[in-house]
Amino acid sequence: MRMRTQIRGWTAAGLLSLGWAGTAEQPASLAERLGYRATDRLLIVNGDDAGMCHAANAATISSLDEGLMTSATIMVPCGWFNEMAEYARRQPERSLGVHLCHTAEWKLYRWGPVAPREQVPGLVGPDGYFWRSVQEVYAQARPEEALVEGRAQVRKALAAGIDVSHLDSHMGTLQYDPRYLEVYLKLAVEFDLPVRMASQSTLERFNQAGLRQRFAQAGIVFPDYLVYEELQGQTGDVKALWMRVLKQLRPGVTELYIHAAKPTEELQAITGSWRTRAAEYEVFTHDAEVKQLLAEEKIVRIGYRPLRELQRRERGQGAGRGGGS
Repeated sequence: MRMRTQIRGWTAAGLLSLGWAGTAEQPASLAERLGYRATDRLLIVNGDDAGMCHAANAATISSLDEGLMTSATIMVPCGWFNEMAEYARRQPERSLGVHLCHTAEWKLYRWGPVAPREQVPGLVGPDGYFWRSVQEVYAQARPEEALVEGRAQVRKALAAGIDVSHLDSHMGTLQYDPRYLEVYLKLAVEFDLPVRMASQSTLERFNQAGLRQRFAQAGIVFPDYLVYEELQGQTGDVKALWMRVLKQLRPGVTELYIHAAKPTEELQAITGSWRTRAAEYEVFTHDAEVKQLLAEEKIVRIGYRPLRELQRRERGQGAGRGGGS
């Protein structure tokens, strides 16, 4: 146990000097580059939609401070962004990224661009807000506008004092269409940030088998696996589903994301998914059985900040090694 703890304390550079970071035939895994063993199971629990509303913020902050959440991504255009920015300034060690927004899906609760509207006219629908669906963005906007808006959101977060740790894309707008994936890559390179990335098996289904390699060649770091489709249409036992997922984690770095929120009148007025969001908050914040499962399975929780530091160190050394397997 002492040896294992000592290994985790070494930097990736130290492991390289000891020859523990793989060979030309067998490159080091992301876990090894982070200072862990290749067989370790590392888990990022990311809270999406922070900043959307106060109910989401209260749950996200509670789960980060008291629960199992290890990182969160903030919706910069939304009305409760400032509350999360204040929290980020109080807790600068937290892994807080930008949940890049190019859509606003709810019927009554709406938001629009951070960039001047005349610079991103295609992103704005007839009601003056973002389009509700990814398909409408692709039909009405241009990738160049998505880049302008994404850049404006990251810059606003940085200006507000958020030490941005990573990027992901609300509703996956920047992760389906190849033209918009180029925007995602440009933002990751420009701000030197790791990103959420679909697992290789998922990318193959979307005919994007080479995407991970493309980002890795640019020096961008990303987890090995993303828990992506497990909650699609979920109406049953949220806790049982997540416990199943946790038991099946593979060696390497896995990201799963939740939408934690407290079941307030505000949340219920915004979204019909409020019950699932409230259940995810409870499961990943207060549930003793889930915490015990992670301990029994020896699953190591990490945030995105170690991935960002690894990326910046390796890109600074000109390694260009990139992300997960």
